[in-house]
Amino acid sequence: DVYKRQGKLSESLEKIWANVDKRLQSMQSDNAQQLEKMRETVDEKLHQTLEDRLGHSFKMVSDHLEKVQKGLGEMQHLAAGVGDLKKVLANVKTRGVMGEMQLIKIIEQVMTVEQYELNASPVPGKDTRVEVAIKLPGQQTQADSLYLPIDAKFPMDRYQQLSDAYEDGCPEKIKGCSRDLQRAMLASAKDIQTKYIAPPHTTDFAIMFLPVEGLYAEVSRQPDLLYRLKSEHQVIVAGPNNLSAFLSSLQMGFRTLAIEKRSSEVWSLLSEIKSEFGKFGTALDKVQKKLSEANNVIDQAGVRRRAVERRLSKVEELPKGEQLS
Repeated sequence: DVYKRQGKLSESLEKIWANVDKRLQSMQSDNAQQLEKMRETVDEKLHQTLEDRLGHSFKMVSDHLEKVQKGLGEMQHLAAGVGDLKKVLANVKTRGVMGEMQLIKIIEQVMTVEQYELNASPVPGKDTRVEVAIKLPGQQTQADSLYLPIDAKFPMDRYQQLSDAYEDGCPEKIKGCSRDLQRAMLASAKDIQTKYIAPPHTTDFAIMFLPVEGLYAEVSRQPDLLYRLKSEHQVIVAGPNNLSAFLSSLQMGFRTLAIEKRSSEVWSLLSEIKSEFGKFGTALDKVQKKLSEANNVIDQAGVRRRAVERRLSKVEELPKGEQLS
């Protein structure tokens, strides 16, 4: 009986084990299927999200690249314009016209039309004309006007060569280009001195106008160049900013002289008024004296009138019917 019971127990255990194993396999299969479905779902979501993100990113990159391409196109047009401007500035005559136009523009903004003359001939008997001449006050006639000559110079080629030398970083090239710029400036100053400075018709100095601030700054940094231009050729160099400042201070001087002139005129007028007022007082005294005399005469006439009235009041009425003989 014991063996039989053990055998039945073993069979029951085997059945239970087989059932458990079957259930475990079924559960493993179900879990595998569920995991596969979850993996597929996750992959699908990740794929969709990745596609959306990548699509958005690529669109942004494409938009930026399109903007960059557009900007490059504009820069190419701008570079072409700069090249055209460079070609224009390479022409000496064109540079001179541009410098003259900028000079005239500054003059017109600061000075009145009576205080300057365009294309002026500052030296009598000499056929040389300066672009702008400031007419200094204090002269009586136009023929005796004292001029301050201002001439525009634009050595752009020398300045550009020096700028290129700075970019190359070659000391020898920089030194050579600096000497070329100094020679060009000294030659221009000598030309201005020869043509336009002739005291007493003009001031004993002239102004050389440089239309570009960078060019003026480069000339200013050259050792002793400004001093040589002033001492050797009586020429003062000015850029757009300091020329405006100089003309503004000159304008204030003009106004001060005008105020002084007006003040002297006012004092002269007051002196004349004082003299005329004294004469008016004398005439008024004479009129008052005449009025007093006339008043006395009128008073005397009143006395005589009253005396006659008293006499007449004593005259009796004539008899009726009697006539005067």
